[in-house]
Order: sequence, then C-alpha cells, then structure tokens
Amino acid sequence: MADTVLYEVSDGLATITLNRPEAMNALNIAAKVALREAVRSAADDSAVRAVLLTAAGERAFCVGQDLKEHIGLLAADRESGGGETMSTVREHYNPIVRTLAQMAKPVVAAVNGVAAGAGFGFALAADHRIVADTASFNTSFAGVALTADSGISWTLPRVVGPGRAADLLLFPRGITAQEAYELGIANRVVPAAELRAEAGKVARALAEGPTVAYAALKESLAHGSSHSFAETLEKEDELQRRAGASEDHAIAVRAFVNKERPRYLGR
Repeated sequence: MADTVLYEVSDGLATITLNRPEAMNALNIAAKVALREAVRSAADDSAVRAVLLTAAGERAFCVGQDLKEHIGLLAADRESGGGETMSTVREHYNPIVRTLAQMAKPVVAAVNGVAAGAGFGFALAADHRIVADTASFNTSFAGVALTADSGISWTLPRVVGPGRAADLLLFPRGITAQEAYELGIANRVVPAAELRAEAGKVARALAEGPTVAYAALKESLAHGSSHSFAETLEKEDELQRRAGASEDHAIAVRAFVNKERPRYLGR
C-alpha cells in the first residue's frame, strides 16, 4: 500500500504531500496520523526553513474526513456505547493545524483541487495559499450535520470577516478559485498546469529567506489578532529585538550597504 502522506526535505524545504488521490485525498486514520507526524517533523527539524503542503492528483487537495471509514467507526461506537470516533478532532486535526499555524517557519499550501472540510482548514492554517484555477473550497461541515473543526472557526472569520464566514459555514457551497481570491482565501491563482512549479518557486524562496524574521512575523500577526494595540506594540518590541539579534539581520544590512543579494543562513 502506498504511503498516505509523502515527506521530503531538500535544500531547507520540506514538502508534505497528501497521497490518496484515488480517494480525493480524504482523511482516513492512517492519513491523519501520517500528516500529524509529518508536520511535527517539519516543525522540529532545524534544517527545514519552509514547508510546502500539497496533494497528489488533479481533482482534490483534500476533501476532509474519509466518510466511508467514518460511517463504520460510527457504527462501532454505537455498538460499543463509546464515542471515540469524534476524538479525531483532539487527536489529529487540532495538532495538525496548530503545528502548521504556529511553527516558526513559513508554510505554503498549494491547492490543486477541491479543499473541503478539514482540507479547507489545513489550507487556511498555512501562511500563503497558491491555488489552481480549477480548484475550489467548501466548508462542508453543516452538510453532514457537523460543526466546524480544523481551526476553521478561528481562521475563516479572520480571512473573510465574521458575517461571510457564518454564511459559508451555515450554507456550504463550492467557492471557485476566482471567488476565493476575491475573498482573500487564495493569495494567488495560477493555471492548474503551473501550480506545482509556481508553488515550489515561492516555497523555495521562503526557504532561502530570513527564517527568524519570518517566525517573528507569524508570531506578531497571531498575537496582534487577539491583543490590544498597546500589547501588540510591546510584542513588536520584543520580536524586533529578537530579529535584530539574528545573523540574518546583520547579513541583510551588509548586503544592502554593499548592493549585494543577501545569502541568509536561517538563524
């Protein structure tokens, strides 16, 4: 059986590929465990300076929970009187999106097809989303009588606004790539045939960039979204001191003065 998630590191870039194209990259237990461990590996590896999250095939990035497996697990829960099936949120989805959003390095999502449910949530947890013009998004949860998970009740309102987020969650529908761009869900839309090359180019550029500064930017944005202006100023001071003490800052300043291209070390 092929690996449900592929993981590769090259020149500071970790590429994580959901690899169930025959099932539209739906998330069975094996895939969720493998993805959780892959994103943790990328976060913990000091040699990794950026992450590219993508998927095999052309039809789907990830359609969320594998409902064929899920229905069997629900039946087993009813028979046993337990409720372990829905513990997947705590055991799998939460660690995955928390790690994607909080790791101290940039994450690029290359959305090659349908991103629904948790797949939509994973894409929103990334820092930058490059989307094929044939791709689409769908919250999906209410369509199967579930509430939001995979962080989407936090991320989606911050991207599209609370009113639009409520509409998309209450009335799930397909969101085209162009609409996703207009809503701010997609940072850029490219022809499907160019997606992998363009996403790789962007992710590699980030892997060669000032990693400490990128980490500080992620932390600053997350902090500012839930703190006061005064508290955010204090946080900016703290993070700027950290970035200013990095080797990369010294490299950047010297390169600027000498009119050279900086070659960052990621520290």
